[in-house]
Amino acid sequence: MATITNAGVGSGLDLEAIISATLQASNQPKLQKFASRESELEVQLTGIGGIKSVMSKLQDVFEELASPEEFNQRVASVRQPSNSAELGDLVSVSSDKTATTGAFEINVLQLAKGSRAQTDATNPANAFNSADEVVTTSAGILTFTAGENSFDIDIEAGSTLEDIRQAINSDSSSGISANIINTGTQTLLVIEAAETGSGNDLVITNNNAELDRLSTVANGGGAGGLEIGAEDQAQDAIIEVDGIQISNTSNVFSNAVQGLTITAERQSETNETANVNVAFDREGVTEKIDEFISAFNNTIDMIGQQSSAVSSPLFGDATVRAIKDQLTNALTTTVGNAGDFETIFDIGLSLNENGKLEKENVVRSLSEALDTNFSDIGKLFTNPGGIADTFGSILENYVDSSGVLKQRQDILNLQKDDLEDDRLDHQFRMEQLESSLRKKYASLDTLIASMRSSGDYLMGQLSSLPGFTRE
Repeated sequence: MATITNAGVGSGLDLEAIISATLQASNQPKLQKFASRESELEVQLTGIGGIKSVMSKLQDVFEELASPEEFNQRVASVRQPSNSAELGDLVSVSSDKTATTGAFEINVLQLAKGSRAQTDATNPANAFNSADEVVTTSAGILTFTAGENSFDIDIEAGSTLEDIRQAINSDSSSGISANIINTGTQTLLVIEAAETGSGNDLVITNNNAELDRLSTVANGGGAGGLEIGAEDQAQDAIIEVDGIQISNTSNVFSNAVQGLTITAERQSETNETANVNVAFDREGVTEKIDEFISAFNNTIDMIGQQSSAVSSPLFGDATVRAIKDQLTNALTTTVGNAGDFETIFDIGLSLNENGKLEKENVVRSLSEALDTNFSDIGKLFTNPGGIADTFGSILENYVDSSGVLKQRQDILNLQKDDLEDDRLDHQFRMEQLESSLRKKYASLDTLIASMRSSGDYLMGQLSSLPGFTRE
């Protein structure tokens, strides 16, 4: 007899439903267990990842707070003259940590400028008919020198005045620019040098006498066709700081006053002055401490979200509890050689009932601490064994690539991999169970089908007997 492959076809029984129910009874609880475990691992990974993220930001803050330079910056504020809205700022000032705190009065007597050479029109032979006039019939070289800078321009034979202007302007790095001016009766050449400072006037020489009109010094010596008037000579910048006159070859004065960079923006009118005040960078330090408070509180918030309630993914987790305890205890660190301040609570910080930092306590506020002793606040954070060192060690232990939180993430990911292996094993076992059930029910189906066939045969034989009646 042929084997029955669709369970129940031979017997008429719903064996497929029986097989399906048996498989479902074995499969569904396992699938629910796998799904529950996977969800549990995912929320734990999310929780650990969230805590690791906020602690990394806290670590970034302390990497900055560990540097004494962050607490030693100076800031220069400038009160410009009253007419600066119309004329623009008189000076701009920046400072570094070497600047001494104090106030200064600055007056700009003269701006630095480069020299300007133009055609000496007092001699008509120096002027040109137009920009298209051919200046030289043979090739030559113009040499430009201003201060220590010097460069050559090759002039081709048959070059016009316009050709030469373009050749001069083709190198923007030279600091030399040329323009052609048409007065209506004459065409003049103007060449300007960016090199500033007294004694750095532009000198133009040539190796071809036909180029004398384009030079300040003729090929054979003496004056060329370009001249630099007294008002067009290069000059130094001159400023007065508290009545002391200072000159410089450029408008940027570096360390004319220790630690300050002063840029002269325009010349003073009627002895107008700008007032400069150099102070400790209170705003910068306050901002850094605000970042610390915010990063610490965000970490405490995240720990609470992930572990405070029974339904939280990391409720009762020993690692998370240890992190919170260590960070909170680190706030009580006592720092030696920090002057008036031994703990962060001495500079006006406090912990509220939620375990988060606030920028004020019953003794003083941070602003008052900055007023009292600005420099000692930096020592509290940056001294060996200070707040930055203490927090840095804790955060490194948990956050770095080999830290505790990374290890936890690795373990959870391994458990996810194991769970996937368990799923595959279970799937294989279910396939084996189904195969076994089908073999068993196939035999039953065949037996019942055979018995039914035999019964039908006997009934057929009996019904052919005389007098047989089926009731």
